[in-house]
Amino acid sequence: MSDFPAPRFLNRTTPPHIMTLILITGLAALSLNVFLPSLPSMAKHFGVEYHVMQLSVSLYLAMTAFLQIFIGPISDRFGRRSVLLTSIAIFVAATLGAVLAPNFGVFLACRMLQAAIATGFVLTRAVVRDMVAQDKAASMIGYVTMGMSVVPMIGPVIGGMLDKAFGWQASFAMLGIAGVAVLALTWSDLGETATNRAGSLRDQARQYPELLKSQRFWGYCLASAFASGSFFAYLGGAPFVGTNVFHMDAATLGFYFGAPALGYLIGNFLSGRYSMRYGINKMALAGTVVNTAGLAVLAILTALGLENANLFFGLIISVGLGNGIMLPSTNAGLLSVRPALAGSASGLGGAFTIGGGAALSALAGYVLTPGSGTMPLILLMLVTSAISILCVLWVMRRARAIGL
Repeated sequence: MSDFPAPRFLNRTTPPHIMTLILITGLAALSLNVFLPSLPSMAKHFGVEYHVMQLSVSLYLAMTAFLQIFIGPISDRFGRRSVLLTSIAIFVAATLGAVLAPNFGVFLACRMLQAAIATGFVLTRAVVRDMVAQDKAASMIGYVTMGMSVVPMIGPVIGGMLDKAFGWQASFAMLGIAGVAVLALTWSDLGETATNRAGSLRDQARQYPELLKSQRFWGYCLASAFASGSFFAYLGGAPFVGTNVFHMDAATLGFYFGAPALGYLIGNFLSGRYSMRYGINKMALAGTVVNTAGLAVLAILTALGLENANLFFGLIISVGLGNGIMLPSTNAGLLSVRPALAGSASGLGGAFTIGGGAALSALAGYVLTPGSGTMPLILLMLVTSAISILCVLWVMRRARAIGL
């Protein structure tokens, strides 16, 4: 951690204003889910099956995971600012390509390039950790993601309405316009925070074994991966559930689809408010328990034949609530295992989280079949969430063993 002057808005010589960090992460979140209500209509447009169209979600997540392995180390070496600016510019160009794509192959290629915006998830966390200590980092990350959570809450609603009024391309046009605006804001406001630059990428690689041998690092990574995995499974399966089980149109599905983001908003507020008081491990455990408990109740009620849209999407709010409480703490924890490699730790942790999410998102697309109802998706989410509790307990046991 370095000493920095107080942020001054639109001043490139000081750390960024918190609103800039919120908007960068918000753009990254918006690119993930704004078009999801349009997946069925996009499949018809390109003449492909739904599970093929769903690759625009799962492969995007896989590409995001792959890029995060390199984003962190590169930013530790060359700085947060230059990497963010380059990545946002690539995202804007790829978004234009997606709007103009003549076929599914070209669209999917542009969609993969859009994953460059993954820097928004990785480097905003690293910027926070550059500036402040562990428990305060969890609090600040909570507030950043609390503001950002408004975006995925309203994104599918807007995307569904745009699809109904103008077609699926309108959501991507909106992404392009937002990308240009965030690029200009980042250029004007984000001062460099990686003042203690790591050595060459080869020198960083020599330090990885110490990071990768840490049980606490792996515990935090896996807790994040499994807990958020329940949300990514939801991303992969909910469009099918809304369209084929509950027979919603794109606009209605968009309204219901943002339910977890409401819980995420509340959870991030609780994390920002209480992380410094209770510590990151207790907050992480509370979040995983909330996530799992809500899904367990949903599974029981569904098994009793009470399957309906209000119940399904209403209880899915617990997934957002649990993740909102947990993720700022697990992110702060993995960044604090070796603070000098905060960017690398953020990237590696994000890669495991998003990579696992890509696999679960794809799996959700396959376990749901006509006539299956919602239960296969609910059980997939419940199992992954329950595993996250065990991962947090592992971290807490290890922390006690080493006197933390």
